[in-house]
Amino acid sequence: MRRRDVTRALAALTVAAALPARAQDAPVRVGLVAILSGPNAAYGTAIRAGVELALDQVNTKGKRIALTVADSGGTKDGAINAARILIGRDKVAAIIGPTLSNEMFAMGPVTNGRGIPTIGTSTTANGITDIGPFIFRTALPEADVIPVTMKKAVSRGVKTIALMYANDDAFSKSGFEVMQSAATAAGLKILTTESFGSKDTDFSAQLTKIKALKPDAVGISALVEPVSGVLLQARQLGFGTETLFIGGNGSNSPKLGQIAGAAADGLIVGSPWFIGKPDPANQAFVAAFRAKYNRDPDQFAAQAYDTLFILAAAIAHAGNADPERIRNGLLRTDYTGVMGPFRFDAKRNPASAEGVVVLEMHGGTFRIAP
Repeated sequence: MRRRDVTRALAALTVAAALPARAQDAPVRVGLVAILSGPNAAYGTAIRAGVELALDQVNTKGKRIALTVADSGGTKDGAINAARILIGRDKVAAIIGPTLSNEMFAMGPVTNGRGIPTIGTSTTANGITDIGPFIFRTALPEADVIPVTMKKAVSRGVKTIALMYANDDAFSKSGFEVMQSAATAAGLKILTTESFGSKDTDFSAQLTKIKALKPDAVGISALVEPVSGVLLQARQLGFGTETLFIGGNGSNSPKLGQIAGAAADGLIVGSPWFIGKPDPANQAFVAAFRAKYNRDPDQFAAQAYDTLFILAAAIAHAGNADPERIRNGLLRTDYTGVMGPFRFDAKRNPASAEGVVVLEMHGGTFRIAP
């Protein structure tokens, strides 16, 4: 894409989300709760990068939004404490985050009880927005994505599957339930279900049992660290290309390739975004992200980037920093960004699952699955 076209596309995004003049007198305070330390920091650092890139563009003509970032450390208590500080000390009018569904189930009741609009960009477990009327999410639920992945598996001749999941966090358990129902709906025979802890490092017992059953595919619902461990041990135990590995949203991170290397090759995962999308808005986003951070964005950065623009437009509708008015502005969302057209449905989830693609890990990076 030519530099002039990139500049024009970025300018269009900035103008579309710009706040009105009456909101420029004092910036609206917004909080971001993300995992910035610990084993799952790859998700949070990508989210922060996407939010801050969008913030640069929103604030081009003056400081319209003042962002305060808080590290949850990936724990429920960390997310709750971060939210309380952002609300009590920093007086934020809205919060983006937290990163994990587990964290949102703990933090959401706090922010909802205080009437603070809270937008999850990566919280895909079932029931997130049931927490309350101030809880939104821009991330597609696993229930919208995994069925697309299962259909791709069937198209490759998969007839039997074994399922694995981390049994100690809400995201992984919810993803497993979706995998189970999606596999059944796709006509797959589930040979066995094996569970593990999200901090486990030895999966040999589960994998040995699965290998003896000779499934066509293995579905794994967990965050990227345990998924990487499962893949590494599976290859050591002799799982080859004849077995298709299928991941959930936790697998959709470049860290999978960084940790598991060639062991991750062939894994497929559904995603609402792909770096190679040819539309000008996405190309401009990718170019700007590379220029700012000297690396490629991932799905979590892309979703967070769009979310900041969506929130900025809601603040523009509100005309001030009143959380109730901002919530009402979010309900009016009609935005087209790098993820494509976006609106919230009646339950404050993404209204459409259009545009889901199935990606395949190859050589440490994701590509469109053949």
